[in-house]
Amino acid sequence: MASGSPQVDGRRKAAAARRRARKEQIIAATRELFDSRGVRDVQIEEIASSVGINRAIVYRHFTGKEELFALTLVGYLDELHDAMQAAVESSPDARDQLSAVVGAFFDYGVAHPAFVDCALALMVRPGDELLDDISEGALFRLGRGITSCMTILSRVLRDGVGSGEFSFGGDPVIVANTMYASGLGALQLARLGILVTETAPGLPTVAELSADQVRDYVVSSALALVSPPSSVQA
Repeated sequence: MASGSPQVDGRRKAAAARRRARKEQIIAATRELFDSRGVRDVQIEEIASSVGINRAIVYRHFTGKEELFALTLVGYLDELHDAMQAAVESSPDARDQLSAVVGAFFDYGVAHPAFVDCALALMVRPGDELLDDISEGALFRLGRGITSCMTILSRVLRDGVGSGEFSFGGDPVIVANTMYASGLGALQLARLGILVTETAPGLPTVAELSADQVRDYVVSSALALVSPPSSVQA
């Protein structure tokens, strides 16, 4: 019995490796379809077909569509982290760093609209529902991906407070999370490209809104939020 255990262990490891490889293959196929077609138009059947399997096999590897979306989002977040980290390293000045990090976040979202769709699709779900629909392991990977980006932003905010360049009420982590959420909304507005206004009382109208206009506002509002009162007045 003991002499056969190494062989059994070897088969188990090989099977586990095949499962991991298949799972990553499905995630890669999902990412490719998201980037080419958009999140809304992609169905599980199409993902399965692109890998050469049926949808039942997809559900053997993921608890559902939400978990597959969450793990696909992790790949985007890893890339976003690298872009934000490079932005931090572009300047030693806290205000320049914040401007660069917020700008890098916005630029990445414009270049990868599926990232925005994927993130918003998960954000509209109540937290307790996500806990029910996504496995603990997938939630851990998603949380790690989000916090890797949030940590960069919250560190810039905290360092700016420490150097006296920033002044704001509240926890830098909460501020960073709020900036992340509002940034996703701003990216959606940039994609829509429509500015709703009122030409006269009760008379609405729409005008074109460019992504550059939204970007400028997002960056300037982030800087205004953390600016000391004296600098705002000046």
